[in-house]
Amino acid sequence: MTDWKTKAQQQKEDYVNDLIALMKIPSVRDDSQATDEFPLGPKPAQALTIFLEMAQQDGFKTKNIDNVVGYAEWGEGDETLAILAHLDVMPAGNGWDTDPFNPVIKNGNIYGRGASDDKGPGMAAYYALKTLKDMDVKFNKKVRFIVGTDEESDWTGMKRYFEVEPAPTLGFSPDAEFPLINGEKGNVSMKLGFAGENKGSVSVRSFHSGLRPNMVPREAEAVIETDDPNQMKVAFTEFLAQKPITGEAVDTPDGVKLSVVGKAAHGMEPLKGENAGTYLANFLTQYDIQGDAGSFINLLGHYMHQDSRMHNFDLAFSDDVMGDLTMNVGMMDFDDQVGGQVDMNFRYPKGITPDDIQAKLNTVVTPLAVTITQGSFMVPHYVDTSDPLVTTLMGAYRDQTGDLDAQPEVVGGGTYGRMMERGVAFGALFAHTQDTMHQANEFQPIDDLLMAMAIYMQSINDLVTD
Repeated sequence: MTDWKTKAQQQKEDYVNDLIALMKIPSVRDDSQATDEFPLGPKPAQALTIFLEMAQQDGFKTKNIDNVVGYAEWGEGDETLAILAHLDVMPAGNGWDTDPFNPVIKNGNIYGRGASDDKGPGMAAYYALKTLKDMDVKFNKKVRFIVGTDEESDWTGMKRYFEVEPAPTLGFSPDAEFPLINGEKGNVSMKLGFAGENKGSVSVRSFHSGLRPNMVPREAEAVIETDDPNQMKVAFTEFLAQKPITGEAVDTPDGVKLSVVGKAAHGMEPLKGENAGTYLANFLTQYDIQGDAGSFINLLGHYMHQDSRMHNFDLAFSDDVMGDLTMNVGMMDFDDQVGGQVDMNFRYPKGITPDDIQAKLNTVVTPLAVTITQGSFMVPHYVDTSDPLVTTLMGAYRDQTGDLDAQPEVVGGGTYGRMMERGVAFGALFAHTQDTMHQANEFQPIDDLLMAMAIYMQSINDLVTD
């Protein structure tokens, strides 16, 4: 029986070097630099090009599709096993102890944007496939290692792949956590629109928080016009002292500038973060802010603050298999000259629809002259635990870790696994490791990544030699 852990250890030096090369590329989608050649901006395309060059040098057949998605292929067969990873990353944001795009290794951990989501796990799965190829394992299925460049936004690349290439028979995405995720909640964003009128004795000149809908905002900033700035600064200092956040209040020519620093987290579970934007709004609810600005502050500070389960909207919902509906307030913007917008990102189980969600929101926001725009959505996804894909992957995980009690899970995150009818998410975060996806100081233990590589080696081997 092959010792997959030893095989993985033998790949360590080359794996880490290739991973660092990819992590140095700030492959954040940038629409401001989008062109016909680079629809998502140049950096995601650069990461795709470098990966495909690596794969070609390693002997794989490769293809770049419109600079938004590509694949490395090996093997033959009537069925296709797909491994779906992504090379784009979230914006770095602030709060890092090191340069997020100059990876460093400290105490056995690799730090940098993409270490955990998803360059580290993706490259572990790629090296597992590469090792099997180099071992001359006889594949009875075609394997395509497919890499997208827009997973953190609109899935532009992977959607394009499924438009122009045959659908895989089965597959997995190394873009989540172990042991295995066979169910993913639905995903939809609701954008609330506000006009910019201020009424009352206190005015909101500007309010900004958030980088992406699927990320709990770490920072927030507002400029407030008030007749008593000293009182506001004192009250804000007292507010901060009682909350799990930090911040400051300073005078500016336009009013008091209030800044908050909370804790970023993945939007699939807002309870793991501290939403700087809703905390700032919560502080401002004590003031006489009326009109559109008042609706903006009231909804954020009273209704949405610390209400990820939507009890304040009479929208709490749970399913026995998939769990709770959750909501993340990911982006909040208001300007007294142009109006405001709030982006609510929902992860919902089976049994409720985006239209149901919007109907409940309407009952609260329509009287406030607030508009709702429903974004595109993904329906809940589920693969039965008896499917051979699930049992084979779980068998490999149990064999390599010795965790015989592990069971498949359902989560709120969305991965490429849901693009396939028989698709799951599989690693690479272990339960014993802190989840730093979408956060400052993102890291992954190198030993964890090598263990994941061993699990992927056995998994792919078992799937293509059955």
